[in-house]
Amino acid sequence: MVWPIVNLLLFLAVTGYGIYLFCQAVYHRMLYVKLGKPVDFRKQREGRWGEFLRQVFGQKKLLKDRKSGIMHVVIFYGFIILQFGALDLIIKGLTDGGHLPLPAYDVFGLLQEITVFLVLTAMGYAAYRRYGEKLARLKKGWKPSIVVFFIFSLMLSVLLSLTFERIRLDLEPSAYAPISSAIAAIFSGMSGTAASVLFYIFWWAHLLILLSFLVYVPQSKHFHLITAPVNIWLGRSEPVGKLSKLDLEDEEAESFGVGRIEDFTQKQMIDFYACVECGRCTNVCPASNTGKVLSPMHLITKLRDHLTEKGTAVTGKSPYVPEYAFAGSGAHALDAAVSETHPDWSSADGVTDIRPTLAWQKATWSHQNTSPQDMNLIGDVMTEEEIWSCTTCRNCEDQCPVGNEHVDKIIDLRRHLVLMEGSMPAEGQRALQNIERQSNPWGLNRNDRANWTGEVEGIRVPTVKDNPQFEYLFFVGSMGSYDLRSRKISKAFARLLNESGVNFAILGNEEKNSGDTPRRMGNEMLFQQLCMENIEIFEKYGVQKIVTACPHTFNTFKNEYPEFGLEGVEVLHHSELLDQLIREGKLKPQYEVKERITYHDSCYLGRYNNVYDQPRSVLRAIPGVELVEMKRSRENAMCCGAGGGMMWMEEKSGKRVNLARTEQALEVNPSIISSACPYCLTMMEDGTKMKEVEERVKAKDIAEILELSVFGDSAAHNKGFEMEASTQ
Repeated sequence: MVWPIVNLLLFLAVTGYGIYLFCQAVYHRMLYVKLGKPVDFRKQREGRWGEFLRQVFGQKKLLKDRKSGIMHVVIFYGFIILQFGALDLIIKGLTDGGHLPLPAYDVFGLLQEITVFLVLTAMGYAAYRRYGEKLARLKKGWKPSIVVFFIFSLMLSVLLSLTFERIRLDLEPSAYAPISSAIAAIFSGMSGTAASVLFYIFWWAHLLILLSFLVYVPQSKHFHLITAPVNIWLGRSEPVGKLSKLDLEDEEAESFGVGRIEDFTQKQMIDFYACVECGRCTNVCPASNTGKVLSPMHLITKLRDHLTEKGTAVTGKSPYVPEYAFAGSGAHALDAAVSETHPDWSSADGVTDIRPTLAWQKATWSHQNTSPQDMNLIGDVMTEEEIWSCTTCRNCEDQCPVGNEHVDKIIDLRRHLVLMEGSMPAEGQRALQNIERQSNPWGLNRNDRANWTGEVEGIRVPTVKDNPQFEYLFFVGSMGSYDLRSRKISKAFARLLNESGVNFAILGNEEKNSGDTPRRMGNEMLFQQLCMENIEIFEKYGVQKIVTACPHTFNTFKNEYPEFGLEGVEVLHHSELLDQLIREGKLKPQYEVKERITYHDSCYLGRYNNVYDQPRSVLRAIPGVELVEMKRSRENAMCCGAGGGMMWMEEKSGKRVNLARTEQALEVNPSIISSACPYCLTMMEDGTKMKEVEERVKAKDIAEILELSVFGDSAAHNKGFEMEASTQ
């Protein structure tokens, strides 16, 4: 009679203390997050229900990696089911044989045992992936593995508790309890008293492991079990990748961009604690894949470590509980001597390899005898080289299962470097100075912007002054106006527009740079100047529809200009308009183009704007084309290496991104690498030259290929572009 009372009192004391420690750890991290800039979370929540359900309960992102995804689905739903089992087990231990009052209780028991078996199998596979397959993206060591021991011990304690309960209650073997019945058979000669003692030993083991896991979760990467659903719920409802607007006229602002951890928003800080450290982001990052110092996973985890340590210093609240068990000083910081080195690409294996970058990150980040309040965010936590290695492709964000956003944080760091410290790689600085002076990155005369129109054979390309009743404004962009290779795209597209009867015009020498490059490189001031000037020109000529062949311009006009006043203007990419014209019968591909073509997805067209099918539809409409897909295509396509201003900067370590992407394209043995972006085209063409295959593998925009099929004349052949064309 005494034992049930003692057991109950101990249960209440231990459980209460465990829950208290859990709440304390969570509360302290909430205080750290509150150090960030406030966010209107009500606005963040708009329209999130569908996506929330798909990602949290449908495990949409996790299932991008099918094997890993299935494993996580089993664990996720297994733990939901086992929470009822834990409650049932607690009742059994407190009531000496009672259980949850559920209908079909035997079926519930069977479900529990099957779930335990499946979770154990899933954890075995998780351990195999980490230590058997040795996936590079997964961290090794006791910290990443402790959850395996927690869950394995938890499942074992459940089975043994159920086993000895059967013996002490003298229950017959049952098909509804196959595992516990089988184990009980091994101990069939045990007395009821001994079984009761063992039952309570494993019952308490289960409770202590469960509470220890509960307390451990917010103090580890497994805090994502709590923060990930919150992070997904608070995810953006506006266009993906849209950058925040800086109020440059705020006279009270002490700085712009992010120079301290407190300059990040509270939503960005929740990202830090939502990180699973699964490495999926780093696994697809073009910088990490080619031996650059940037690793998106380490970007988040280093910022998280710094926030936790600085938050501790500012609030006086320890992140670890019970606090007395975790005394210490110092903080994590970059090792200055090692951080000036580069990843050792000589150890790389294959077309891409993330291991050199991961090794560099591990070697440079360590606990040092320093105060987090004395550390510089840029320099002691993140190197400038990491910040300038990003191509802003968003493949990391697309893969992240917890809704983390990496690109906006990098751009915010760039903004501080550029606007507050005047720091930028020299080549990038030249490009921005040229844009500021002549509205193009080369510094060529702004009055030569429309010179390409003299190259278009047989047609006249009207300006808005020549044709004030135009329907579409063809915004050519700097690449399409000045770059000799990209001019051929402009020429092909103009011929196709003319052939289809589309009423279009260009701005001519009144056209300015779109501002995408300055904004992605952190010069928000120059971007906003160009943005307002462009909007003024659009309003001056009554622009209602814009079409452009540049995905970067397309994305900026469509998703970012509206915040600055561009209203009621439809923005199309040339692949969308060409697909529409073909479907309407206004363009008729009639000449065969007998080529094996692989299509490279532009990041700003695909991941930023979900335009995947239209370019492929254009190519499929061309007689004779054999369209083949690369291993990494559509949502998972690898960047060409030109985005985020990298078009104008040199890569200083590892392998060139465009070379790696070209090698991926060559794996499917194409005769043409097609794209729908002038930046991508340039990078792919340079890649074929580096591989010395430019004579047999050409890089072409979809407009150029379509032009050949529509017109079939020699004018569509560029020098060295050998293609068989005959009337179908």
